[in-house]
Amino acid sequence: MKKIFVLLLALAFIKAHSQTVDEIIQKYTNAAGGLDNFKKIKTAKFSGTATAQGQEFPLTVQIINGRAMRTDVEVMGQSITNAYKDGKGWKINPFAGAPTATDATAEELNEFKIQGSLISQLMGYKDNGYKVELLGQEDVQGAKAYKIKLTTDDNKITTYFIDANTYFIIKTVGMRNLMGQEMELETFYSDVKDVGNVKMSMMRSVHSGGQTLQEVHFDKVELDVPIDEKIFDKQ
Repeated sequence: MKKIFVLLLALAFIKAHSQTVDEIIQKYTNAAGGLDNFKKIKTAKFSGTATAQGQEFPLTVQIINGRAMRTDVEVMGQSITNAYKDGKGWKINPFAGAPTATDATAEELNEFKIQGSLISQLMGYKDNGYKVELLGQEDVQGAKAYKIKLTTDDNKITTYFIDANTYFIIKTVGMRNLMGQEMELETFYSDVKDVGNVKMSMMRSVHSGGQTLQEVHFDKVELDVPIDEKIFDKQ
């Protein structure tokens, strides 16, 4: 009887201290600076470099929070541009058969729209009506992490890994169409810095099939700076 009583107490202790998926997401949101602070940001400009195949390229990302996004990468004297504003998107990529402004595909448009918000899908899942599910814990590069599956209203699934100590996102996994091929991408996040009243990861490393496809490092982030809306319009 004594052993049973001790076991019951142990189970009660575990249950009392286990966290729900909502509690974990709230702690992540708080650690990043809070949903309200992200909503207050009007614009953001990120400057840095993208590294692929051992080469570094200048990168600029400009965002009107929740409305528009534009990325520009300079590669061997030519520009690769992705842009989105208010439901419309376009791209220029001379290395992929789009030397002039070309309408984004439906999948690209959805991706651009996501990038146009400083509020992550996980942070804003309630407002968007997305589903979340806690899948337990998993080690990510030596760190214990909560594993959370997010499903959007169009059944796109992204798995988030949240550090159990810092509550920052340290990894995401999701499927993405690249050059007409569906690929599973792992993105690792690091180098968290204070930017105004929020925190952001300055380093992002994208992997697939055990290979590093791209690394992005932001060395400067400017919030609430003037951005001309015309730069998001199709050129």
